[in-house]
Parts: sequence; structure tokens; C-alpha cells
Amino acid sequence: MTLGQKVSYLHAKGVSLGSRIKNGRKMHMYMIRNLFVEVIYIDDDVNGSAEKVHILRGLKNLNNYLEQEFRTTF
Repeated sequence: MTLGQKVSYLHAKGVSLGSRIKNGRKMHMYMIRNLFVEVIYIDDDVNGSAEKVHILRGLKNLNNYLEQEFRTTF
């Protein structure tokens, strides 16, 4: 799948869990079954094209990722 196809699939089938700000950029988190996907959009526009997609498999990996991200901010 291309990046655009992945994001379209997320919008159609995924559940939006929320967003957070890192380094002045807004990151959006989605869930599809046991996959957690973090998306950064160009110009932080949810209706625009995706710039980067980070996929995590399972809740444990999501937890580890968010803990690591939290530690790097302090």
C-alpha cells in the first residue's frame, strides 16, 4: 500500500484515539484491531496528505513507544 492508501484506510476503518504535539507538530493516533498507527500530516492538516506513518503492533509496543517518547521530552 502507498502512504496515501494507508491513510485512506485509516480514515475509513480506524478509530481515532487522539492527538499530541511533539516539537511543534501535531501527531494523530489511530487504532485498527491490534495495530496502533501514528500519523503526521503535511502542514498538520488531517484532510491533507500524510507526511509520515509509524505503525506499532500491539498494546505493549504502544505503551513502550509512548513511555520512551515521554522520557525523551524531559
